[in-house]
Amino acid sequence: MEVALVAEEAAGVRTLQRIARSDHRLRMVLTASRPDEGGVAAAAAELGVPTVPADRVRDPALADQLRDAGIDVLLNVHSLHLVRPEVLAAPRVGAFNLHPGPLPEVAGLNAPSWAVARGHAEHGVTLHWMEAGIDTGDVVDQIRFPVTADDTALTVSVRCVARGQELVDRLLAHLDAGAVPRHPQDLAARRYFGREVPHDGRIPWSKPAREVLDFVRACDYGPYPSPWGIPTTRRHDADLGVVRLAATGRACPGRSPGEVDDDDEGPVVATADEWVRPRRLVASGRGCDPATVLRAGDRLS
Repeated sequence: MEVALVAEEAAGVRTLQRIARSDHRLRMVLTASRPDEGGVAAAAAELGVPTVPADRVRDPALADQLRDAGIDVLLNVHSLHLVRPEVLAAPRVGAFNLHPGPLPEVAGLNAPSWAVARGHAEHGVTLHWMEAGIDTGDVVDQIRFPVTADDTALTVSVRCVARGQELVDRLLAHLDAGAVPRHPQDLAARRYFGREVPHDGRIPWSKPAREVLDFVRACDYGPYPSPWGIPTTRRHDADLGVVRLAATGRACPGRSPGEVDDDDEGPVVATADEWVRPRRLVASGRGCDPATVLRAGDRLS
């Protein structure tokens, strides 16, 4: 099969390398990265595969280019450009997308973060046929895995990348066999998530501790930048970034949400039901120990 790959990030590099090791031929790579950045474009250059700017998928003229190149399969991995219907229709076999979330219940953007923020017990990765709607095409295959109370958006994302490569292998095997499965999604169960950040990026101290902790973990891509940024809260007249929080399991009866106290281990903050413990804050743009910033009697809003 002749393959065109639209790809970004580590998942895109791994997919490129997998296709290169297979019996299929990688004819074109569409990416926003540059060869000097060490990402997908650099990996393609090492293999001598020509690259094209990723935003060309929005150009109907790309369809003719794919047909002229005899492309059988278009595979999209972690690229966020919307692909024109004419381009989706050009490959002889079809176009496929590797989505870092279980479909249909976590469609759209930043799926790992939404799974953690909403307290999902499991997450997954889905390979599906592409069509004009976002993440609406028939499912080829899917892998699900548990999400624990210690997971962050980063750890869930890393698991999506690893398990997603298993789905790439299965797609290549289906192509070898000459038939790719189609399982229609139950669109009645579909939930789409966009670019918005829960709570506008502010710590919701008035929510139960579990929800507060889940939100902070959902923003945690450390040491990498988070698509949701660092959650913030206000102390006096300045914002603080809340990088990490920990559960205490201790109730805080009679305390107002956002009220600060301390114990033998340092500051704690009241939520709707329990104390939570700040582990890492950002003040004036610098990481700091919460004990150097928070005092008993402070009020975070």
